[in-house]
Amino acid sequence: MAPRFLLNFARFYNSNFDRRPIPTLIITNGVLNTIADALAQTSTMLLHTPTPSSPTPSYDPERTLRFAIYGMAMGPLIGRWMRVLERSIPVKIGTQGAGLGLAKRVAADQLIMAPFGLTLFITSMGIMEGRDWQGISDKFSDMYMPALIANWKVWPLIQTINFKLMPIQYRVPFQSTCGIAWTLYLSLLNAKDDASEKS
Repeated sequence: MAPRFLLNFARFYNSNFDRRPIPTLIITNGVLNTIADALAQTSTMLLHTPTPSSPTPSYDPERTLRFAIYGMAMGPLIGRWMRVLERSIPVKIGTQGAGLGLAKRVAADQLIMAPFGLTLFITSMGIMEGRDWQGISDKFSDMYMPALIANWKVWPLIQTINFKLMPIQYRVPFQSTCGIAWTLYLSLLNAKDDASEKS
């Protein structure tokens, strides 16, 4: 049952990606980011030990909406980036030099897109949360380096697998699916920073 469902879903996704790549990436990334923040909030609620000064937090649908909007905006951008990497740094798996090309592609992704994407995340979340530029700058100072260092610990391996094994139409969904855990981390880091500001 599950394999047939996955095959049918893959056909449906491929068909939509071929005909409408941008809307497909918008919807896919938006859904996956929504799932990630819902998991982050639910985990926080379940793992929180209430105290008189720190009651169990309630679910914040507006926060999930912010993550969905961010994911929807990033889907086409990441899709375009994948195409730029594909054209600029070709990798022919199974040929001599494929390993070097793969390493260059991962390095470009981590040295260009990772810092840029994290900057977009902090800035866009700050704007959607109604912060002024000083508030966004403070959040950037608190979050950016810890998140970037954490990014460099996990994403090079994920992107190596992505670039080596995934056809281009699956790279954004693969990255976004792996990114559920990453978005969970960013969501918790973002919320932790908010809580520390309020205390």
